[in-house]
Formats: sequence, structure tokens, C-alpha cells
Amino acid sequence: MEMDNKEHWEKVYATKDPHEVSWTQEEPKSSLRLIQAAGLPKSASIVDIGGGDSRLVDHLLDEGYEDITVLDISANALERAKKRLGTKAAKVTWVVSDIVDFKPSTKYDIWHDRAVFHFLTSSEHISTYLQIVNETVSRDLILATFSTEGPLRCSGLDVSQYNTESIAECFKESFVLGESFYEDHLTPLDTKQNFLFAHFKPA
Repeated sequence: MEMDNKEHWEKVYATKDPHEVSWTQEEPKSSLRLIQAAGLPKSASIVDIGGGDSRLVDHLLDEGYEDITVLDISANALERAKKRLGTKAAKVTWVVSDIVDFKPSTKYDIWHDRAVFHFLTSSEHISTYLQIVNETVSRDLILATFSTEGPLRCSGLDVSQYNTESIAECFKESFVLGESFYEDHLTPLDTKQNFLFAHFKPA
């Protein structure tokens, strides 16, 4: 993404509290359920793409997962998460990177992405994301994107929308779509956003 995208997200996290942004969830129940449904041991390596100051990492730590990486384009977002976690933050690997610039040095058993993939709107960036996933994810791929009934824009930016057919088509080179479902997310601003959750296994 362009550099102004990083500036955009740094500003968002520097100026808005969690209750002022649409993606905040007190308890990411669907994400947690799908991660648990992968059936992997607590030593499994998990990366949360665009984790920001999401509370998913809190719940994963509480459940005993031992190898967690949180990536976000915004250093401000990750600093907020570290501050919230306190001493627990040392148990997590934190990565400040735009997803399309991410060069992992390891493979991940579980790749979780809630609300990053749909911000990729150019074929070049989508292709780069797919390449990173194909080379990096050894087991489960869990995505939550805006559905075709979801918003056309978010945080002032254009987004892409997906249904089960189009998301399966994107990842068909290396993954097969298993469970998928649509879910309304009620934002802290009391509006609804329709998400598509998709859980892939290796092809």
C-alpha cells in the first residue's frame, strides 16, 4: 500500500479510542471458535493479521496459546495492545508492517485476518497477499471480510466485498474452503456491518 495508508492508520489509532472505531469487539467469539475448531495444540504458531489493538490476543493468551504473532501497519495500535496486556505482552511477537510488505521468516499453522483483506482493492496487492499466504500458511487460513451485503467503505477508505464463491476462488491455488458463514457485526457506533467468515484448509 502507499505510504499515506500507514499515515492514515497511525492517525486513526493516535486519535481514536476503541469505542470510536467500527471494528472493535469486546470478545471476538467467531474468530476464537474457528481457531479452536482447527484442533491444533496450544503450541501452534498463530499470526493475527491487522490485529491492531484487538482483544483476540488477550483471549488466546488466556486460553494458553504459546506462539502468537500480531501484525499491524500501525505502531500506535500495537503499542496500545502492549500497554493493555502489561507483562503478558512479552509473550507475543509484535510486527509493524504493511501486509503487502510482510516477509515472514517462519511458517504459521494458523493465519487469522479479520478486516485486512477487504482493504486490498488493487489486483497487485491482492496477488501479493495471496502469494504471502500460499508461501507462509502451513495449516489453517481464517478470514473475515466484508460481504457483498457489507459496507463499500470503511474508515474513509474503499474496500472490496466477497461472497463464499469469490473468496473460495481467490485462494483455490493452495486452499479449500471449509466452514463459512455470514455475521452482522454491531459496531460501537451502533451500526451493522455484514462480514463473511471463511475457514480454509490446505488443498
